[in-house]
Parts: sequence; C-alpha cells; structure tokens
Amino acid sequence: MQERAFGRTGLQVSAMGFGSWPMSGDRYGPIEDDEAVRAVQRALDAGVTCFDTAPGYGSGHAEQVLGRALGSRRKDIVLVTKCGIFFAPGGKTAERDASRANIMREIEVSLQRLGTDVIDVYLVHWPDPKVPFEETFRALDELVKGGKVRFVGVSNFTVEQMRQCMTVRPIDIVQVGYHLFDRRMEREIFPFCAEQGIGVMGYGSLAHGLLTGAFTSETTFGESDWRFRGVAFGQPILKGENLRRNVAVVERLEQEVATPRGVPVSQIALAWVLRNPVVSTALVGARMPSEVDQNLAGTELRLTDEEVVRIESIMTDAAGQISAFTPLRVPVEEWE
Repeated sequence: MQERAFGRTGLQVSAMGFGSWPMSGDRYGPIEDDEAVRAVQRALDAGVTCFDTAPGYGSGHAEQVLGRALGSRRKDIVLVTKCGIFFAPGGKTAERDASRANIMREIEVSLQRLGTDVIDVYLVHWPDPKVPFEETFRALDELVKGGKVRFVGVSNFTVEQMRQCMTVRPIDIVQVGYHLFDRRMEREIFPFCAEQGIGVMGYGSLAHGLLTGAFTSETTFGESDWRFRGVAFGQPILKGENLRRNVAVVERLEQEVATPRGVPVSQIALAWVLRNPVVSTALVGARMPSEVDQNLAGTELRLTDEEVVRIESIMTDAAGQISAFTPLRVPVEEWE
C-alpha cells in the first residue's frame, strides 16, 4: 500500500483510508457487525493505516465496531475521530455543539468506545455557529497538551473559518468531500492547505456509491438511507433526472476509460482522487471485506495523460448539463 505524508504532522498514512460511516447501522441501513469487523481486519492486512470514524456515525456505533475490530492492532494505525456533532436519542437531525464542555465530554466517550487512551487526529466534524471558533480550538489545544489527542483539525470548514481557528493554534488536518462529481475544494480549500502544510483527507471518493458502477437509472434508496433525498452534501447528484444523467456519465467512464484499462470504474475514480498531490488519503467506506478488496488496486493505479484528458472531457460534457451538478455557491453546504 502506497503511503503519503500526513501534512506536516510527521505521520505517514495509507493512500486509501478506511471510512466507517457505512458501519454506523443507521444512515446506510442495518449492517452485520461481524462482517464489518472482518472488513476492517481485511483492510489492516492489506496495509491500510488510516481509519476514520465519528460519534455521529450511528450515535457512536461505528466507533464501537471499529474499536472492537482494531483490538491490539490499534497501535499500528492512525486513528481519526471527531467531535461537535451528534444525534440525540431517537432524533433524526444532527445537532451541533463544539463548546469546550461538550468536547471534554465527547473525548472521554470516544476513547472508551474505541478502546484507546489517545486519539491520533481529532477533528471538529462541522462548524458550530453558536460557539466561537476560538473556544473550540482552545479546548482542542487543551486536549493535545493533556496527551489525549496528538493532532487536531476540522472537517467541512471554509478557509475563513479555518483562519479564525488558527488564531488559537495551527490546524494539522482537514477533511473535506472530494470526487469526480464534486471539485469545489479545488478552488480555495486545497490551495490553502498546500500553503499551510495541512494534511488533507478526502471523503466520498466514490461519490457515495455513484462511482462504484453499481447504480442504475432505476436505483432507489430506502428512507433510512441518508441518500434517500438524492442530495449529497449540497449537490443533488442522486436525485431524479440528475441520477439518470450521472449514471450515464459513470457508464461513459467505464466504457471509455475503465474497460480499456481492464479495471472497475471505482478504481479509476480512486486513482483520479489520488492524482491530486494535496490529498494525503482518500477515504473509502466499507461494510464487508469484498468492498475493501475491490478498491485496493485503485491506490496502485496510475492514470496516463491520455486517460486523464478523456476523464476531464467526459466530466466537462456532464457539467454542461445544468441540472447534473449544483452551482458552486459556497465551499461547504449543510449536512443533508
């Protein structure tokens, strides 16, 4: 497994990171915990060293399953979790609380769930407009100095919001959505991270399933699935006519790029994300070992210049269909 520098932290992480949101047991539908454990262990065996989770994934269920799966191998990986967003018992809407009091409460619960005494990277999951960023980052700095966290960062913040956080302490790691159907971060976030030496975790590398090649124009999602509304982090790429058009885009990627190369389209999508030198690790979610296996080769795939030109041409054609993508209004949208 290829490894990359994790910004200026001094850590090295696998090019493909393991995303645990699909293991939450709610937002992607029910899961078999034992199968999810095997998926984590398959990733470990394959050399994956970056594992990402959050209390907001199944009200802590993903953290619990991940902690169980890692076991004694926890010391071999870079463990990332988050704070500041949660689902109240029985609630369906995410609540935000990035206050010092809540962060101090959340870190203890996460440490217990994950079966560890230190978190390698602790991120603020989403901006909390009710709490000054300075208060949030003073709390994170306190955790670093207390030895419970090694590095800190943010997820889904704008550059201006990051600048406010950095009046208290540097940001080590940033996590943002990035895939062929969502290139918003290339405008401001990526140049800022490169300038500041901030490590970048890209989530949604396979466009939340769209770039696996498994969707058809008739694909539907259950009401418990977060993709049911068809909107993925501000972009209606899975909604109605957009889904049908975007499935056709994926079919073109498969026919014109993946099939001639003899690989699944998911590997092309992952290789495309990893072409960007700003990206330290590309997160891919998995619920079972076969899903891990399918994507591993994408980390070793190197796209040719001709393939990149063909991919850009296909995506440019798709972007010309106004309803296929959300106009790039702001770098970050609400969590749908």
